[in-house]
Amino acid sequence: MLYINEGDFLMSIITVVAIIVALVLALMFYNMYVQLIKKRNKVREATGGIDVQLNKRYSLIPNILTIANKFMEHEKGLMEEITSLRTKAESIKSDANTISEKINLDNQIASKMGQLMVNVENYPQLKSDQTMVQAMQTYSEVEEHIAAARRFYNSAVNELNNAVEIFPSSLIAGMINISSYPFFEASEAAKAEVNAADFFNK
Repeated sequence: MLYINEGDFLMSIITVVAIIVALVLALMFYNMYVQLIKKRNKVREATGGIDVQLNKRYSLIPNILTIANKFMEHEKGLMEEITSLRTKAESIKSDANTISEKINLDNQIASKMGQLMVNVENYPQLKSDQTMVQAMQTYSEVEEHIAAARRFYNSAVNELNNAVEIFPSSLIAGMINISSYPFFEASEAAKAEVNAADFFNK
């Protein structure tokens, strides 16, 4: 008859339980790792989407300024500021290290373009210029697409930041060097959205 030592049996049980616990923990940590990578990639995708829309804006701005330059003699300083901001923003590729700067520049451009639209009111000839009307309608559409891209980005950032900041996934995030991203928040001036097309329908 086979005799099983009680001490050996207890050790076997403890070993099996330890292995099971280790496997469960390993699976949990792996799942958290996978989720963090997916969330980070979603933020990167959203960042790319914003860049696509911002590049459309950057492409439109020179056309708008060229037309406006013919009429808006007293707005040279404002147009130069917009051109400078556009050039700087266009040279920056959005990533984890530059997104804050990109957000800041985007807010400044939106604010300055809003000022330009308000000032258009003082130039009736410019308001009736068909090329300008078409350019500004296109600009308004691009602004709507930028707003939608921002919402998608902020949603993705919210998910990632929650995972990065809440225990225990915060431990994994620290180990694999995944950090929080800033939200794409409009400046106070940009929050009062200006629909450029409205200025040409009056």
